[in-house]
Amino acid sequence: MDIDEARALDLSSPLAFARERFRLPDGVIYLDGNSLGALPKAAPQKLEETAERQWGEDLIASWNKHGWIDWPTRVAAKLAPIVGAKPNELLIADSTSICLFKLLATAAQARPGRKTILTQRRNFPTDLYVAQGLADLLGLHVKAVEPDKIQSALDEDTAVVTLTHVDYRSAAFYDMRAINEAAHAASALMLWDLSHSAGAIELDLDGTGCDLAVGCGYKYLNGGPGAPAFIFVAERLQDELANPLRGWMGHAEPFAFVDDYSPGEGIMKFLTGTPSILALAALEAGLNTFDGISMADLQAKSRKLSDLFVSEVEMRCGAEVRLASPRDPARRGSHVVIAHLEGYAVMQALVARGVIGDFRAPDLMRFGFCPLYNRFEEMVQAAKILADILGTGEWDQPRFHRRSKVT
Repeated sequence: MDIDEARALDLSSPLAFARERFRLPDGVIYLDGNSLGALPKAAPQKLEETAERQWGEDLIASWNKHGWIDWPTRVAAKLAPIVGAKPNELLIADSTSICLFKLLATAAQARPGRKTILTQRRNFPTDLYVAQGLADLLGLHVKAVEPDKIQSALDEDTAVVTLTHVDYRSAAFYDMRAINEAAHAASALMLWDLSHSAGAIELDLDGTGCDLAVGCGYKYLNGGPGAPAFIFVAERLQDELANPLRGWMGHAEPFAFVDDYSPGEGIMKFLTGTPSILALAALEAGLNTFDGISMADLQAKSRKLSDLFVSEVEMRCGAEVRLASPRDPARRGSHVVIAHLEGYAVMQALVARGVIGDFRAPDLMRFGFCPLYNRFEEMVQAAKILADILGTGEWDQPRFHRRSKVT
């Protein structure tokens, strides 16, 4: 595809207007939204207002005057249409790892006598670490199987199944409805990690019968580095489940300051400590970038972007690269993985040329597509630059082979 054809696709896209909601550096093609979303233009002003005028002028009164105390649920309500859930089923709190620990623990405790946490091999490492740590603490067992063996591995000892919906490497994703139904048929609870799903593809947590979910705020939700995570607990389970990390914010009367714990109602019981107000302010700006956006349109554009990128890379680069994601765009999330034996060095050469993706060992180059701001023109340009780097051997320089802590 030539640039003019790609530009015509951009002009006709129903999401063309959304790019103006972000601040993107000139001369950069940003394809790393699956690790950190771009800065919403409204975020600096929101942070300034919260810090300068609210914190700065109203001090402690801001908890009531500006409603800080309600931000974990108020901001979470903006996430509801993005993930297909009711507002009262969502909460912004803590980090993804802490949220995962909370929900894994309560799910395991809700199935007494069952000792197995079922997950997949090569899951996102933190998810495995959290599950292993919890298993050691509670005397449980983590059973990790190949992704296509999850349903057959379910048995009467399975307390909870925990899976990352979109694989962080390949971008392949599970059939959420089918896995939920299989878990329920085995009387197990189902816990999803939506970190590479929320804000990237269309989700229907309620419609597909989800029990529990967590996800981060800093990837496709554009909440900024280290943005707080979110918790989803289906309304039908909220009375049954308890928060294992009890804290004053999850108390029914947090300001009564009594010695004995009494859990709050509904989703509120899953709060633990004092919410990070500045982080919530930034995340709210990120969630506001979805205002007026149809998630069906977003998913459709995601698939078109990734399909164009794959076609352009394969046409221009040939056998030097290998697609390490599902070929069918309807079977992958909003990123694509291209394998090359010298993938690390090639990615560093791309970054030096203004195409920012990331790398996963041993040879995987990841390119994430954020439909709110990435353009079809960028897919063509990025593929051209990659082909040029490979064709000229530009990547084969000592400076591109040195590993850094963050790639």
